[in-house]
Amino acid sequence: MELHNLKPASGSTKTEKRLGRGQGSGTGGTSTRGHKGAKSRRGYSRKRGFEGGQMPLQRRVPKFGFTNNNRIVYKVINVEDLAALAQEAKLTQISPEILANVGLVSKNDKIKILGNGEITLSLQVKAHAFSKSAKDKIEANQGSVEIIS
Repeated sequence: MELHNLKPASGSTKTEKRLGRGQGSGTGGTSTRGHKGAKSRRGYSRKRGFEGGQMPLQRRVPKFGFTNNNRIVYKVINVEDLAALAQEAKLTQISPEILANVGLVSKNDKIKILGNGEITLSLQVKAHAFSKSAKDKIEANQGSVEIIS
């Protein structure tokens, strides 16, 4: 076997249908497109969501719901995650910059600390928001909580 005698396996390829090449070919005349109408014409492409003139679904169904543009979206981190990070990296202070460097959040995320898990270290934590249980757990171990505005 060499480059000049390579060919596909037999039966793996089909010859292309040559449309509009006379009646003898079996695909002459209308070229398998039927008679008249938009679909038989050159350049036809149906609009997305078009249902043949019937009112399309996205126009039949009403809009509903409400999106609050002023909603603040927080990335949540649990106290147990902070404890694991502090033990692993031997930290006493945790801030959004440190969390971003570690890869837990991205640079511009707002952070909320939640109280899931246990913490035994004394930590100084800076974040945008804290749950009551997280604040209590951190302060119970002589840690401090600072809310960033």
